[in-house]
Amino acid sequence: MTQSEKTTSPKLLMGNLAPVLEVKTLNGTIWKLADQTPNNYTMIVFYRGLHCPICEQYITDLEQKLDAFQKLGVEAIAISGDSLEKTQQFQQQANIQNTTIGYDFTPDDMRRWGLYLTKGHFESEPALFSEPAVFLIKPDGRLYFANIGTHPFSRVDFAFLLKGLEYIIPRNYPFRGTEW
Repeated sequence: MTQSEKTTSPKLLMGNLAPVLEVKTLNGTIWKLADQTPNNYTMIVFYRGLHCPICEQYITDLEQKLDAFQKLGVEAIAISGDSLEKTQQFQQQANIQNTTIGYDFTPDDMRRWGLYLTKGHFESEPALFSEPAVFLIKPDGRLYFANIGTHPFSRVDFAFLLKGLEYIIPRNYPFRGTEW
């Protein structure tokens, strides 16, 4: 990647339309952000992949809190750049049964979403993968919330996010992060 390509990564402003997102899922369908119709938000959770033990704990935590998110009108998907085989192994290893899981998310798609990418440094890591991130998207497709991490430990806590949503949803809390 050239220096000019690095400087042209998107600035995702809250209140603007989210980037296009279409991803293959383990249930055999193509999940499209444009087709989602949540009551309040679509939550997109980008995780690093099978090689990351923290990701397994994190997506397991999401799975355990999925009903609480759904009661608040929040529908979730977890996505990585892993292959179908690695994603199936991740799903089985983490015992994920209800969370929609997307796979084969490309580096170009990762960049479009403003994710930080890492070149694998250890034998167990893929050659290139994204760092974790969580987004909330309004039903009209506008970005509402973004937490974009640079390390495996830079993640929003789902219990804390649930408490925040319990507060903001009934108050129709305004967009934040609308300026650079």
